Amino acid sequence: MQHYKSERHEINHDINTVYNKLSNPDVLRQQLEKNADKLPPEAQENLAKVHFTADGISIDSPMGPMMLSVTESVEPTRVVYSAANMPVNFNLSIELEAIDEARTAAVAQINIDLPLMLRAVVGGQLGDAARQMGQMLAALPYDSL
Repeated sequence: MQHYKSERHEINHDINTVYNKLSNPDVLRQQLEKNADKLPPEAQENLAKVHFTADGISIDSPMGPMMLSVTESVEPTRVVYSAANMPVNFNLSIELEAIDEARTAAVAQINIDLPLMLRAVVGGQLGDAARQMGQMLAALPYDSL
């Protein structure tokens, strides 16, 4: 399995608030729609590739649409969204760590089983996606979610 990881980003909110927002796809959808203009330009462009349902997230990818739903949740440190309709194993893991009572560190990681031939084709895009997901996690307005 290949792993594509974002940088560690600091979020100026407590870990429980961050976890409760990120573990609920419907809350994410509502807030991303309301606050898309507050995201970095690169993340705004990629937001057009993301669609939400009540229990999951659909992402347009080079391999077709991916439907992600929460498959693992360890309160308050980990949320895993996994793809059910992909020809390869794929998940997005969000790791949270309390820095102190008011700040949280977050890392987004894409984990995927790619055939060797596809690694060269989509590996860079997946690395970019992980990086942008990390930026988005840091930019979300958690106080208004």
